[in-house]
Parts: sequence; structure tokens; C-alpha cells
Amino acid sequence: MYPALPRHIDPAPPPGALPARAAFPSSAPRLSLNGDWRFHLAPDLAHVPDAFWSETFDDTAWDPLPVPSHWQLHGYGAPAYTNIRYPFPVDPPYVPQENPTGCYRYGFRPPEPWPDPDRSVLRFEGVDSFFTVWLNGTEVGSAGGSRLPSEFAVGHLLRPGTENVLAVQVHQWSAGSYLEDQDTWWLSGIFREVSLRTRPAGAVTDYHVHAGYTPATGEGVLCVEVDADAVEARVRVPELGVDVPAGERVTLPRVEPWSAELPRLYEGSLTAAGTVVPLRIGFRTVRIDGHVFTVNGRPVKLHGVNRHEFHPDRGRALTERDMLDDVVLMKRHHINAVRTSHYPPHPYFLGLCDEYGLYVIDECDLETHGFILEAGWRGNPSDDPAWEAAYLDRARRMVERDKNHPSVVIWSLGNEAGKGRNLQAMRAWISGRDPSRPVHYSGDVECSDIYSQTYREHAGVEHIGSGGEHPEKPYLMCEYAHAMGNGPGGLAEYQRLFETHERLMGGLVWEWNDQSLRTRDPLSGQEFFGYGGDFGEEIHDGNYIADGLLLPDRTPTPGLLELKAVIQPLRLTIAPRSGTGTSTGTVTVRSVLRFADTSALRFLYEVVTDQGVVDSGPLAFPVIPAGGEATCALPGLAPTGRETWITVRAVLAAATRWAPAGHEVAFGQARVAEGTPPQEPESALRQPRRPTTTDQPSADQLAFGEGVFDAQTGQLRSLGGTELEGPVLDIWRAMTDNDREPGAELRGSEAARTWRQRGLDRMRHRTDRVRADGSALTVRSRLAPASEQFGLVATYHWTAVPGGLRLRLTAAPDGPWPEDMPLPRFGVRLAVPAAWSVVRWFGLGPGESYPDSRAAVRVGRWEHTVDALQFPYTFPQENGHRSEVRWAELTPSDRAGGGIRFEGRPHFGFTARRWTTRDLDAARHPHELVARERVHLHLDLAQHGLGSASCGPDTLPAHRLTAAPMEFTVVLHAIP
Repeated sequence: MYPALPRHIDPAPPPGALPARAAFPSSAPRLSLNGDWRFHLAPDLAHVPDAFWSETFDDTAWDPLPVPSHWQLHGYGAPAYTNIRYPFPVDPPYVPQENPTGCYRYGFRPPEPWPDPDRSVLRFEGVDSFFTVWLNGTEVGSAGGSRLPSEFAVGHLLRPGTENVLAVQVHQWSAGSYLEDQDTWWLSGIFREVSLRTRPAGAVTDYHVHAGYTPATGEGVLCVEVDADAVEARVRVPELGVDVPAGERVTLPRVEPWSAELPRLYEGSLTAAGTVVPLRIGFRTVRIDGHVFTVNGRPVKLHGVNRHEFHPDRGRALTERDMLDDVVLMKRHHINAVRTSHYPPHPYFLGLCDEYGLYVIDECDLETHGFILEAGWRGNPSDDPAWEAAYLDRARRMVERDKNHPSVVIWSLGNEAGKGRNLQAMRAWISGRDPSRPVHYSGDVECSDIYSQTYREHAGVEHIGSGGEHPEKPYLMCEYAHAMGNGPGGLAEYQRLFETHERLMGGLVWEWNDQSLRTRDPLSGQEFFGYGGDFGEEIHDGNYIADGLLLPDRTPTPGLLELKAVIQPLRLTIAPRSGTGTSTGTVTVRSVLRFADTSALRFLYEVVTDQGVVDSGPLAFPVIPAGGEATCALPGLAPTGRETWITVRAVLAAATRWAPAGHEVAFGQARVAEGTPPQEPESALRQPRRPTTTDQPSADQLAFGEGVFDAQTGQLRSLGGTELEGPVLDIWRAMTDNDREPGAELRGSEAARTWRQRGLDRMRHRTDRVRADGSALTVRSRLAPASEQFGLVATYHWTAVPGGLRLRLTAAPDGPWPEDMPLPRFGVRLAVPAAWSVVRWFGLGPGESYPDSRAAVRVGRWEHTVDALQFPYTFPQENGHRSEVRWAELTPSDRAGGGIRFEGRPHFGFTARRWTTRDLDAARHPHELVARERVHLHLDLAQHGLGSASCGPDTLPAHRLTAAPMEFTVVLHAIP
């Protein structure tokens, strides 16, 4: 134990706060104390103004600060980001003497009459990190546990009808900071609501809803327990005919159960002493049957996300609209589960999860990850008995606050807190208090009902699914598919494993939201999203906080679209039928839903060629029950003479609370006709010639077909009279977050780590031969980095076609190629006029795609501007690649004429940008990218996959781009 310590550095919970209880609305009087408070930030405790809590203290010189908010986001100090490391010396429970301390004052006047003023309570929903409260000059108590509520009895001090003065002192650092090392911004202040409430005598102070469901019979069992003071409390649920005293157990012969798919809630009330507490009751039963996680008797897979509370301007001080936006986006993208990493969320969010339908892993406000950097987690509070009361206090406050939410299906002890007796004590207390929910913790399987891990590679997950490692427990990936930058790759392979093995509960992607904060460039004034290091931190972990499925402003990333497609609840398999007839084939729809049928959906088909959608209509599907399957004939199609695809879509038949009518729920696509490849007649061949212009012929140019080439380097300089640069062989891509080493730790792809080490970003071209004969122009070259003996030998085979040129590029590794080093990409780069700013293509789209991230795209004819092809990842990197392109055109936006068309033989991938790959690779924020005088193109045969090695497995072998002999063919046409 520690000697007597100041409260803010004493591990034990301080005195003064009331016992934990459920969060709930009530008709009892409530006064919001949100608003502009008077604020002063002292650099440390010694400089806190004397007696600032006194009623007579003059605060007129202080600034206003909104409550709720974080003071760092209003110009007091600065935010700081670390992933694991504590931003102060590690010596628990001590914190730095330089401990910024916020001093708050607020005047308020409770209305008269204020019922039962002597039973009034001050409630703080969240204060970071430790605070002490005074009312009218008298101290009422202190509290820690930043993301948990605290209440104080103030009836003996309150003066209804007159001015009252509330003062709060908030320490930035406290003993609790050692328990809140949660891979997010260190932000301080009163960041959730403050209110004054009264607890009338005999009214409900706390209650606990027990609402179980028996799948075999459809029975529901309801019992609402209340605190001992509410002796006259009654429970009423009119829809079920319930009107009984609180505490009475009621068996209902048939109820509709609650699930994330069908979030059925029964409205009720709890009345006592003239007050009414509204109830929203969801009947459901959560069990682990053998090693299978079930809800209402059915196995359930969690397709989830880890969610930090975040807004780019307000940090963790969220509005109700912010929380609703999150829930709506989750529902639209088929997410059915949320882990509240790594603390209990605002209680309003849990109410939305009840209403809209999301399974919640409610996680305690606990993480001591920084101690992993010490040998054997030395000094970790998790195994120090002096901290046991603090651990139990946090567990108790979470469970008591959130116990009545049907959406909460699992309690979690916290995250990355090592092992120890205090975690075991938490587990024992939670299981005893609420045996109806499993307990989760990934750091110690002995403390968890679930075997939980983070970022296990695919092969390891398959091994576990097949019965390996703690086979008696279900297996959950509580974090996987690290969504940092461009990625994650490999989602589809994970999902196949989850669906193959019943033991696998699924996984929760890390993480929901990129947590970068909005800021401005001090020189240019341009707005951008800042990450670690952008705010002057002494230590930080860079853009490791920019790892979400949403950009900071809640723009969905391509990774979120990929996740939506991978976990879509219907699997559509199209079986084309060759020949003519009344049907093009069949489509089979298999439901992977557990509770809902397809009655809310309608099914549509579209027929697509390179001319766009040429036919469409509805399909007549029967209602498919949960887990069921149905097959429907596709309509007959007239021959198009072109490559033809049919797409079948399931969309919402009517608007819901979370999406409009027509919102796409699932899709499938198949090719029904291959079409005829374009022919290149022999008459197109032309003799090489010198260019004919009004100027003197240049000895360093060579004309061939529609092109003019540099006679020395063999590079194309113009096509159809328009100047170009390239195409030349290129294997480099701007490093993605999964390629490089983000943050301060050694992470990233092991294979990609060698790319820069061995110079793939600084390859040099050498032309060995330029040869022209009667039918072809041939250029031989070598591509290699300085200081290395290895490289690539390449041959460009040019032939003439009507209106353009055909390029067949062959290349092969040369010299001692580094073992196990794949290529970033294989293709050519070129530059075209900046005015060619509109891109049309026939291939996969409309969004970007890569070898291991392409479930969200489909074949079609698409159109974007060059600017719209980019995706503005918070940290600039490779992006915007379109795959399996049959042809692409770039033309001016004013349609004034001119342009270029590329045709694959058969396919290619492309990117088009206003900056070079070198520019993209050098930038650290999107606003640093400046448009050049050309549009820079890459035409690729292939790219290396994305993987998720920023924190997870590298690119799977099937998606690696192995260095080997390759051949790539594309036709270039000048557009008049």
C-alpha cells in the first residue's frame, strides 16, 4: 500500500460520490448545467488561484469555456496522441508536478418550487481525469474514472430560487491516468454533460430489468427490481397487459424477442411516488452453448467494429447527432456489433443500439498498455492489491450504469491491461452481479468466457476454428483488419473462415473512425486533419491514430465499402445459361441472417455492357426466411454482340429509420456474354518515318504510326499530334500505411520494408537499343536502382493500329533479385495534358480496388473526373486504382475534342492523378499535394495486395506480386 497521498494520485476511489446506479430518464425534476462556464487553466496545482471555489471569488477575468468540451480543443494546451507509451514518467501512482489543472465556475438558479431539494444530486457524466467539486463554497466530493458517471448529494447545500455557485477543479493527470492508456488523444476537461437532479422520497433511484426469452416456447420472463426506497413502484407494459408491483416475476406466453436484426422493444413505465421512469424492454437471452455464442438460441456471428468516441472538432464531447450518425452508418454497412473501445460510451449511444439494433461489447474504462514496455509488465497496476478497489470501482460503475440495455450482450474487463489479481476480482464481481451476460477479456483467457485475440493471421484463425487452442470456448477476434489508410486487405478470407467454423464468433475491425483532429497549416492557413506530431507533442505515435473505416469527418472509406460487401447478409450466386431462350440463367439467394427474413427487400436486375445499363427490371423472389435460400430465373436477353454482365441487387423496398427506400443491401454479378475482342488489321501497319512538320526535321525523333518517339531513349513523345511523356516501365507505388512502418513501432509489411531499403523507389532507366523495322518499333532497356546489381530487363514492342499504337511490354528480373521481395506494381507510367480531366472506363468500379480488396466493386461503364478518382486518406498514399479495365478514355471536361483511349489485351488497371508518385510518396497531409501541369497515369498489369500489416498479417501469398517474367499489352488511341 502507499502512504497517505493527495487524492488525485491515490489509487483508491476518493470519498464523496454516491453509489453507482443505472442511467435512465425520469419525470423527476432535472436541470441541465451545460453551457458556458468560467474557466482558468493553471500550469500546476501550486498555481491554482486561492479559494477559487468560494462564492465571493471574482472570476470576471476568466474566459468562457463550453461544457461539455475538452480544454485543449479551445486553445488551452494542446492535444497529444500516443498509442502505448505514457506521455509522462512511469512511476505509478505518481504523476508529473507539471500537471495542468482546470478551474471551472458556474452560476445557476434552480427554479422554485424545486421538489425535495434536500434530496438533490449533482451528476457528472464524464470528466477527464480527476476532479473535485464544491457547491456554494463547500466541498462535496471527488471522483476519477474519466468515462464513467459520478454523482454527489448536494441537497444540504442547494438554494432553490437563488444563485448557486458550482466550482470544479480538474487535474489533467492523476493515478487514474495509468488506467486510461487507451490508444487515443490525451484530452482533458468536463467532456460530458452535467446536471442537477432530485430524487423524491419513495421514487425510483435504481432499477434492474430482467427480460429473458425462451426460444423453444417463445415465452418471455419479466422482472423489474427496484431499490429498497421505492416500495410502491409498479411496472406497466400496456402492449403485454402487464401491470404488477416492481419485483414481481411475470411469465408471458409469447413475446417477440430482441436481436440486432429485429430490435423489438416494448414500451413500458416504472412509476413510484408520482414519478415515471420510461422503460424500453427487449426480451433476449445470451448464452454460450458449448463453444458457440448464441442469442435467443441461435448462433450469431459478430460483424463488428471497435468504436472510440470521436469528433474531429469536439474530441470525445459528442452530440446526440454525432452518435446517431455513427449508428446509421453502421446499419447501412451491415455492421451488427460494437466494442466500446476502450471505455463505456455515452449512455445515449447505448439507447440507440437498443433501438436500431447493434450487439454491444461494453468495455470497462481500463487499459494499462504502457506497462508492456517494461520487462514482465513490471509495475502494472493489474496485479497490485493497492489498485484493486480502483479496478472494482470501474467495473461496478459500468455494469450498474448499463445493466438495463438489451443491446449489451457482453461485458469486457478492459483492454491490454496484462494479467493479475485485480482483473480476476473484476471478473468475479461482474459474473456474480450479472450472470446473464458473458465476460470478455483478451489479455487473459482465464478471466474470460470467450477466447479472444487481436490480429491473428488467417492460418491461425483457421487452426482455432478447427478445434485448436482452448477448444471449450468460442473464439472472437476482438480486433482485426487494422483499417489504417488504404486497406485492410484480406477481409473476404477472414469472413470465409468465420462462416466455415461454428466456434468462430466473428470479429471487430479496428477501428470505426479515423481520430485525426481538424486543424490548420500555420503557414498557408489550409485546413487539414492532424495526427500525432502535428500539435507539438514531446512523444507521439504519428498517424497511427488515423486508422478508421471512416475519415475524421465520417466519410466512408473504400475499406468500409469493402467490409459492407464482404459481410452482406445475402449471398447472390448467378448461374448464366448459354444459348438463346426465355432465360439467361438463374440467381440463387442464400440468407446468412439469423432472425430476419427478406420481406423488407425487393430484387432488381441490370444488364451492363460497355455502353452502360442496357436493360433492367424487377425479379420476383419469394420471401426467404432467415438462413434460407431461393432460386429465381433471370429474364431472357437479346444478344448485344458485346461483353455483357448481369447484376442482381437486393434493395430496401421502403424507407427505414436508418436508410431510404432503394438502399442497396446486397448484390451479385456474373458475365453472360464474352463479346468479340477488337481486331487490328494488317493494313494498319506503317513504316517508321521521320516526323513531317513545318519545322526542320529533328534528328533525335522517330515517327512511327500515329506516334513520335525519342530516337535515343525510345520513349513515346506524342500521339496523334499531342505531346505525351512515356509510357515507361514503373514498379513503384507510394507506400501505403500497411507497406511502411507507421507510428513509432516496427510494424508494416516485412516484404515491403525491403522496397525502400533496396531502392525500388529510385529505379534508373537505361535504354540499350532502339530498333525499327518494317512492322515494329522495338526498345530494349534495363531498370535498376543505384548501388544494386539486380534489376529488370524490359522490351517494348510497338506496332501500329488504326488511329494509334499497340504496346506489348515484356520484362523479367535480372541479376541477384532479393529473396522473397515482391514487386509493388508492374506497369507503365505516362503523363498527358492536364486538360484531359474526365475519365471514362469499362471495368471494375466505381471505387478503387486492389487484389485483396475488391468485393465492393462491379463491372460497369463509369465516369469520374481525375480529381474524383482520388481518395483523400489522412496520410497520403497509393490510392484510386481501378482494376480489370477493358478500356479507358481521358478527355477534356469541355468536350472540345482531343484525348486518349487505352484498350487492354485483355485487361489493365489504372490510376490518374495530378501529381506524380514521388509527390504522393513525399506528402504527409493531403493539402501538401499540389497539382502539376500534367495528368500522371499508371497503367498496370498487376499490383501487390494491401494486407493489414500496419497491425496484423502481411499480404496473403495469393495476393503477392512475385517478381517473375511478365507480359503486358495495351493499345493507345488518339481521340480526335
